[in-house]
Amino acid sequence: MRFQVTEEIAAAPEQVWAVLADVEHWPDWTPTMTSVRRLDEGPLGPASAAEIRQPKLPKTVWRVTRFEPGRRFEWAAGGPGVTTRGDHVVEPLDDGRSRVTLEIATVGALAGVLSLLLGSLTRRYVSLEASSLKRRCEAARPTR
Repeated sequence: MRFQVTEEIAAAPEQVWAVLADVEHWPDWTPTMTSVRRLDEGPLGPASAAEIRQPKLPKTVWRVTRFEPGRRFEWAAGGPGVTTRGDHVVEPLDDGRSRVTLEIATVGALAGVLSLLLGSLTRRYVSLEASSLKRRCEAARPTR
């Protein structure tokens, strides 16, 4: 299972990154998160981890596996027979705008079963997270 959503956001990449990298505050702007609790201190970075609770899903620990400050972080969560990877990319566009790409991919022996059981919910959540991020960043955009 692999699903990707891209949104153009009328906000500077630095502003979008600040919202995206502040994972503990995701429940403030997206209804797909019940709670996010960092398991380490300091800013999000390589090897950071967070415990995430989402409606209709079990509590999951995600660990950062790839990190490019201000631009990208990828994290992964594993369970028996499956690993799920979430990728978050911020790119600059003209006129102080940004493009955000959110992707979720699941691999492993049970990925097909997981896709059948949770594919629709996962697609809905990733789409809602992208549109919620856009709304949050554009609402907080400084006026000129």
